[in-house]
Amino acid sequence: MSLHNIRALKFIGAATLALSLVAPAAAQTKWNLPSAYPTDNPHTVNLLAFAKDVNEATAGKLQITVHAGASLFKAPEIKRAVMTGQAQAGEVLISVHENEDPLFGIDVIPFLATSYPQSYKLWQASKPAIEKKLASQGLMLLFAVPWGPQGIYAKKDLNTLDDMKGLKWRAYNVGTSRIAELVGAQPVTIQAAELPQALATGVVNAFMTSGSTGYDSKAWETMSHFYDTQAWIPKNLTFVNKAAFDALDKDTQAAVLKAAAAAEPRGWKLAEEKASWYLEQLKANKMKVMPPPDALKSGLLKIGDQLTADWTKKAGPDGEAVIANYKKM
Repeated sequence: MSLHNIRALKFIGAATLALSLVAPAAAQTKWNLPSAYPTDNPHTVNLLAFAKDVNEATAGKLQITVHAGASLFKAPEIKRAVMTGQAQAGEVLISVHENEDPLFGIDVIPFLATSYPQSYKLWQASKPAIEKKLASQGLMLLFAVPWGPQGIYAKKDLNTLDDMKGLKWRAYNVGTSRIAELVGAQPVTIQAAELPQALATGVVNAFMTSGSTGYDSKAWETMSHFYDTQAWIPKNLTFVNKAAFDALDKDTQAAVLKAAAAAEPRGWKLAEEKASWYLEQLKANKMKVMPPPDALKSGLLKIGDQLTADWTKKAGPDGEAVIANYKKM
């Protein structure tokens, strides 16, 4: 064999080795999944488990990095980032986007669904319509996971709706803004990641949220009361950019869907287990945790009727059909 041929074979061998080293890296796909909540929040814990399941099922072919605590995008920006492909997947509190479509706010209609079984039924009733809306925006739903029931945090006794007048009330969606208007409070838009600072600086002095957000934001440092109104059980949706999903091979797509199918029931179970634990933590930190007094509860129920009527009017026939379907279940 000539020296020229030996060199040629060596070159081919080296090139083949280089390609074999490059091939696995080229085949690996990396996704970013932004979330707005701290790493130890049950939603984030569930997302991390989902990402791990996908990584293991695809032998590292698809790696999903979860960016917690609004570190990649702020809560209101996440959905748009996934729609435009700046992130491949994302998790959002869907009611933040109620202004886009009333259906996104169905789970925050006060006193429509006040227990986990009711909330799950409402999700089943509304899911087809929500999936259709997301699909029209280039998004594919993966799974939905609830928060804890919503209660009112305050630094004084609230016996009637009149006691809520003039409060600097944290709003994070259409429903919480409307409650402020109807009781004569002042709505201040604050997302979860910004809540601790807003409380510390007195930008807000009352708000309605779950036990977990109260715990995450150390509400006891500024608040003294938690009224367990169980007004509604909001949900986070995790979705993917449809084009990014379509670009995966069939086996990888199947792995993502299988991991998502496991993430939803795990997330619901985790939310329910943790809801009472969070209230225990509020008590342990010397907060008064109690049901709302009768006069406050009846006032809130009237607001609930008003907001259900408002919502149904906005949502039109599609919304009416979903509520009718829910009530039949």
